[in-house]
Amino acid sequence: MFSGYTLILEIILTVIIYIKTDITALITLLNSLFATLFLFVIMFVGIFKTVLKSKQIKVIWYIFLFFGWYIPILNIVIFRYFYKTGRREFYFEMSRLEIENARAKNSVCNTKYPILMVHGIFFRDWQFFNYWGRIPEALITNGARIYYGNQQSAKSIEKSADELKDRILEVIAETGAKKVNIIAHSKGGLDSRYAISKLGMDKYVASLITINTPHNGCDFVENLLKTFPKGIVNFIAGKYNSIFSKLGDNSPDFLAGVEDLKSSSCKIFNENVPDSPYVYYESYMSEMQNFFSAGIPLNIGYLFIKKCNGKSDGLVWVESARHGENFTLIKNKYRRGISHGDMIDLFRENIKGFDVREFYVDITKKLKQKGF
Repeated sequence: MFSGYTLILEIILTVIIYIKTDITALITLLNSLFATLFLFVIMFVGIFKTVLKSKQIKVIWYIFLFFGWYIPILNIVIFRYFYKTGRREFYFEMSRLEIENARAKNSVCNTKYPILMVHGIFFRDWQFFNYWGRIPEALITNGARIYYGNQQSAKSIEKSADELKDRILEVIAETGAKKVNIIAHSKGGLDSRYAISKLGMDKYVASLITINTPHNGCDFVENLLKTFPKGIVNFIAGKYNSIFSKLGDNSPDFLAGVEDLKSSSCKIFNENVPDSPYVYYESYMSEMQNFFSAGIPLNIGYLFIKKCNGKSDGLVWVESARHGENFTLIKNKYRRGISHGDMIDLFRENIKGFDVREFYVDITKKLKQKGF
């Protein structure tokens, strides 16, 4: 960016010299032209590298760059955004690298039992797009042994829990560990609770950490199901099941998964699925600060839930996520807020005031300290 400002000054200086050109000023003019060209090349290379390598620049700014790079004033605004974003990303990642290097030998996340990460509804544990973003890499770097739930994207809690049961036993057999620690996001927390309490997995689970899990249901989901005509709901369900059958699910069930997230369904669930006294339970929840803390559909959900229940992450209201021996509400002092998707690094975004990778490292460190 400095080269850009200097380039503008050089152009102005060159024009002034050109207007007042005489024999004695010729060398100065040539020097100014050379300096102008040199600075332009430096600025272009810097912008080009930022465009190619930055992972924090939003798609809309690439569109602005494509259509507006040649428009005076507007291109300065665009280039300034690329510079500031690239600079912020560079310092953020350098800071993380220093932290990781400093504790690399300590294996702070090397827990007694392996970590089983359980995803929420409407996603799968795809290798080409990790549900958990950059989080697993950060945990592995610090010594954690990571495994995934591998349950299908949308099924009833009971059937998803049955898949988790098989997965837990697979991890036990593979690692030789006596138990696993579960870190579950969203509906994955309910699936895990059912597997632990109803399918005998409390013998093989040391701890369950739930992240933004709707333990008391989602009024947002319940009201949507009441609002939309049954024909439209069935149409959406059919399309979803068809698409995810092609993406890897053998029997996805959109409606069963969604129905189990209703507040009325979760009330019955909580009455019939008590916590096991042999498992340590802890829960975490985040909240959005405003409508602009997330995109569609979470920002719409935020407005709706704010009117009905108060604070939320765009999908789950805060008090619905409270469960276990300890509950922690994750707040951000900055206006960005932290949404449901941010808690799993869905968009791989460096959020000012909240480092999601460090958040999970801290959770795992605590599990290790507790002897899990």
